[in-house]
Amino acid sequence: MASLGIPQNTIDVLQKYNFRIQKKYGQNFLIDPNVLTRIVEAAEISKEDCVLEIGPGIGTMTQYLAERAGRVVAVEIDKNLIPILEETLAGYDNVTLINADILKVDIGGIVKEQNQGRPVKVVANLPYYITTPIIMGLFESHVPLQSITVMVQKEVADRMQVGPGTKDYGALSLAVQYYAKPEIVTNVPPNCFIPRPNVGSAVIRLTKYQELPVQVEDEARLFSLIRAAFNQRRKTLVNALSNAPGLGVTKEQAAEALEHLGLSPTVRGEALTLEQFARLTGELPHGRER
Repeated sequence: MASLGIPQNTIDVLQKYNFRIQKKYGQNFLIDPNVLTRIVEAAEISKEDCVLEIGPGIGTMTQYLAERAGRVVAVEIDKNLIPILEETLAGYDNVTLINADILKVDIGGIVKEQNQGRPVKVVANLPYYITTPIIMGLFESHVPLQSITVMVQKEVADRMQVGPGTKDYGALSLAVQYYAKPEIVTNVPPNCFIPRPNVGSAVIRLTKYQELPVQVEDEARLFSLIRAAFNQRRKTLVNALSNAPGLGVTKEQAAEALEHLGLSPTVRGEALTLEQFARLTGELPHGRER
């Protein structure tokens, strides 16, 4: 099968199957061989690896992955793409296709079955509207993972890797950095896709920590505090926490906890590091979480 990294080959396949691009699935097919090579190299794929690819589309990146990996498991939500994938990947006996929604499928079960429960590497060109739920779902389900190398909207990639005190820093930055070390690999302009998206993209690699960078007794409580801190960005942290429904934290308790950490009562959430949020979680009394 001809390489789909060449734009004309992608167009030929789409025309042959009279395939209509589905807006609801956020479909943008990557057609730049250099970017495809960069993604596979950044993911450090070898014959030892089992790769979970989310949203293979017509199989463009799947072909590149199958050349390098021991196994590729490709999960595609759009059933209209399955016959195309069966043709474009016919030459590879190390690829397993699954027609399913990645947010609903048992990823742990797939890893167990396809890789004997050993950690997999995730590679994906993600639809932008569900980037965050997919990435956080992978981390929070504690599936055995080595890394996640994904194409995302440039702005989202920036948010994942920035530190405190910047305008892009927020709940997503902290959530990603709790689980993994983020690193932007390359920026990708809109003309590398069919159809062209309206925004710039970036490839980011998230290398999962073997040991979490901070220790907390209650992970859910940590993330509740972080969400509360950024839900009302312009408010001081004391006000944001005491106003958050379900946290059960008073202004006095919030101010006292901050004082213990040596922080000003007028500090905002965007000034705190992940470590400071973890310590704050330990300082605050457990209210009633509703």
